[in-house]
Amino acid sequence: MTGEAALRTLPVLAFWSPFGPGATVMNNSARKTRSLIAGNELLMLVVAVTCVLMPACSRPNTTAPVVSAVPVLAATVEQKNVPVEIQAIGTVEAFSMVSVKTQITGELTNVFFKEGQDVHQGDLIFKLDERTYAAELKKQQANLARDTAQARLAQLDAERFAGLFKEGVISHQQYDQAQASAQALDAVVQADVAAVENARVQLTYCSIYSPINGRTGPLMIHRGNMIKANDTPYLVNISQVEPIFVSFAVPEQYLADIKVNASKRDLVVRAAIPGNDAPAVGRLSFIDNAVDPVTGTIRLKGQFANADRRLWPGQFVNATLTLSEQVGAVVVPSQAIQSGQQGQYVFVINPDLTVAARPVEVNRSSHGQAVVNQGLSSGERVVTDGQLRLVPGSRVEIKPALAVPSPERSAPEKPAVAAKDARS
Repeated sequence: MTGEAALRTLPVLAFWSPFGPGATVMNNSARKTRSLIAGNELLMLVVAVTCVLMPACSRPNTTAPVVSAVPVLAATVEQKNVPVEIQAIGTVEAFSMVSVKTQITGELTNVFFKEGQDVHQGDLIFKLDERTYAAELKKQQANLARDTAQARLAQLDAERFAGLFKEGVISHQQYDQAQASAQALDAVVQADVAAVENARVQLTYCSIYSPINGRTGPLMIHRGNMIKANDTPYLVNISQVEPIFVSFAVPEQYLADIKVNASKRDLVVRAAIPGNDAPAVGRLSFIDNAVDPVTGTIRLKGQFANADRRLWPGQFVNATLTLSEQVGAVVVPSQAIQSGQQGQYVFVINPDLTVAARPVEVNRSSHGQAVVNQGLSSGERVVTDGQLRLVPGSRVEIKPALAVPSPERSAPEKPAVAAKDARS
């Protein structure tokens, strides 16, 4: 330490010394010396911090942020013939339904079927007490025999009076009376014949036969009860289920197309039971003669053979009416269609595995596939799953292990009231 430095430190030591009354005495030179030291210490601290931080700040950033690809499912846009269909909710109706009643009054003595049993046309199903009606038939037959004998005698008398009248033995009045008596008895005989026939018909009503082929419902009146002619309730209800109808309603805007196509060929109707992938196939058999003014719909019926009894009266089904076939339609899975503020769009996968949002015009959706009028071309790939994580320009990774099912193989969607039609 030089002499000058030593002399400059002495006042500082005296300033900081706790001994003696001179510890609190500071001259101007000591104040300057302390300020200089404090400034040097602050400068050294700033320099030290700067030396520590400078290596970190000057260290080069050698790794760029890595953007991971979004895993998605994809499908290829196809071009093929697609049927033009109208979908609705339908109700199964019996082909014919008969409420069996009796036409006579009497005691129900026999029932020849069980509830829910299949019966055929002409099968004996009920028997009533026929003794009263059998006796009435015999009575009318006896009356007929009596009146027939009297009519024969009156005819013989009329023939004899005719001969006597020619000979002038009897008067003309007597001849007329004989002829009238014979004719009156002939009329009585005819009335007796009708009475016999009526008694025979009443007797046949004691046996009730099934009027149609069908399945019986619950038995409303059991054996031993007295029943009246055409009384309520009916004895049993028989429903014909082979064939069978499916009734459904579609908006009236489709009526013109339905009539035009129905005049050219039989239109195919399919009825699918919810939860069953195999629909029953039938044909359109009925178009109502008026549009319902309340709902604005027209009621249709499809007829099905129903040999396997798959359809049952009162059942709800998904009915699909095929009008025509659209040739060369562009289709994609319905899952690819997204909805935004500007309308519907899809994410198209570019060759470099980036995506672009493209607006599309969807004609209709059916059976898991959407028919696109504008916006897509055959062979392009679109995203069908994972759209929530995508923005235009995002890079994607197509999952090879999870293949998107073909629209034809996918389970049918719940049909809307009616799909938007397309002109083929």
